[in-house]
Amino acid sequence: MKTSWRSASLVASAAAVLALTTACGQESAPSTGSQNVGATAPAGDYGSVGAGVGTGTGASPQAGQSSAGTQTSTAGELSVSDNAELGEVLTDSAGLTLYRFDQDTAEPPKTNCEADCATTWPPVPADDATAGAGIDKALLGEVTRPDGTKQLTVGGWPAYRYAKDTKAGDVAGQGVGGKWYALAPDGKKAKQTGAGQAEQAGLPGLSTRNDPELGEIVIDKNGMTVYRFMKDTQWPMSTACTDKCLEKWPVVAPVDAEDTKGIDLQGSTANRGYVVFDRPDGVKQQSIDCVPIYTFAGDKKPGDTNGQGVGGTWYAVAPDGKPVGAPDKS
Repeated sequence: MKTSWRSASLVASAAAVLALTTACGQESAPSTGSQNVGATAPAGDYGSVGAGVGTGTGASPQAGQSSAGTQTSTAGELSVSDNAELGEVLTDSAGLTLYRFDQDTAEPPKTNCEADCATTWPPVPADDATAGAGIDKALLGEVTRPDGTKQLTVGGWPAYRYAKDTKAGDVAGQGVGGKWYALAPDGKKAKQTGAGQAEQAGLPGLSTRNDPELGEIVIDKNGMTVYRFMKDTQWPMSTACTDKCLEKWPVVAPVDAEDTKGIDLQGSTANRGYVVFDRPDGVKQQSIDCVPIYTFAGDKKPGDTNGQGVGGTWYAVAPDGKPVGAPDKS
């Protein structure tokens, strides 16, 4: 049975009165720092998403291709291109930028971008990829995708193109969702220079910034706005954002309490609200005040708040975990 947020709050209040021995629905209080919390996930939609998410419209291109006329299913000879903001970036034979995904792994190489994700981010085939000038061919490899195809890896990282890059030199995929970054020739993330680099330098894992419209809101280590989903529950902690929802709303990975600034670590559960949530899909997710937190794929750069109010269910997060600007249903 699906538990409403209001019902969850009543349960939390009753438990606090009785013993204050639980945290986010957990049977025993956490000892120190972030703590894992198990929960089940009720079914639920995740609201419609407007333009700017990178999903495109019309017929869906096949994995390895894109609706962009310049994109093909081959990689060819890879090149190193100079970008004014990112420095050296890796491109394919057509000059299209190659990207890496933070939720993939390099050791061992593994892709976590499938289905719709692979339409928006076409995997680069490994079969004909060769190293051009300035590229160490020893860094090129391949990984077998779940569908059996071979995907190019660079320094162990699976390589992708972005469906919204339509011509050579485009870098529209840089920083999307705080998870996607252009590939440098050595397989690392291309390094931002100038204003972009200064804006993100020195940020802790979670901190806050003053938004001119929303006030003080939580941001992640990349300066991207953090959100919560009103269909998630606080007590017991559970998530209604699963499967395709996570492609548009990536989870915030666990952040040590000492790597935060301006976050209210007390929460409403007497020092137990800042915990790590063990999602039903096995992914670990940070929470604030027992509420799972996310970023938004439609936010392209630090300071964007395109996820605010999406579907009437997604809202930026205040330092105490409360939703900013959500309708008062009391």
